[in-house]
Amino acid sequence: MKRKFAKTVAAATAMAAASAASAQVAAPAQIIGTRLELQARGEVRVTPDIAVVSAGVVTQSVDASGAMRENAARMSRVFAALKQAGIAEKDIQTTSVSLSPQYRYNNNEAPVITGYQASNTVSLRFRDIGKSGQVLDALVKQGANQINGPMLEVESPQAAQDKARLDAIKTLQARAALYAKATGLQVKRVISISESVDYSPMPMPMARMAMAAPVAEKTDIAAGEQSIGVSVSVVFELN
Repeated sequence: MKRKFAKTVAAATAMAAASAASAQVAAPAQIIGTRLELQARGEVRVTPDIAVVSAGVVTQSVDASGAMRENAARMSRVFAALKQAGIAEKDIQTTSVSLSPQYRYNNNEAPVITGYQASNTVSLRFRDIGKSGQVLDALVKQGANQINGPMLEVESPQAAQDKARLDAIKTLQARAALYAKATGLQVKRVISISESVDYSPMPMPMARMAMAAPVAEKTDIAAGEQSIGVSVSVVFELN
């Protein structure tokens, strides 16, 4: 019985020692010298390589089935035009399909259904922004009468973000060295680093095309440039 009790005490002592060691490892770094916290933002300008556009077909008819049939027929031509333009299936996604009654309202009378409106909308990703306007014009010719966008994106922003990080760190190191020199101190070490990435795709408004609107001119979409930035905060110890 004594031997079993001794083993229990020994196990409890070992667990307490392990917990203490773990607590010591997790303890925050102690600053003996002067604490200096600085912030800087690194920024890289890049050209977007993807345009996301919403395109769809809206049809109307006196009955629901007629509106849906007409919509399906025109959407089939739209999908055929997308395939002919070389848009990959993975870059086409249906975002909404709807059917709703249309009403006529008169004073002091109950609303009267005058017909139905069907809508089918897809989201398109153009990987060749220069050709996206040409494809949109082709879609309108095949029956698309509702277009919104584009949203311009950088498909893989990681490399630009890393460059922005390095630029921010270089700025912070130079700034810390400046403070240290001005105060007769030296930069001893980095205590902590944190960051905030502020990149988001840039929306560019495009007016909705009216139903059956003729396309008199070629649609052009300019990629331009976008800013990808990373804000970095660093705590230094000076002594």
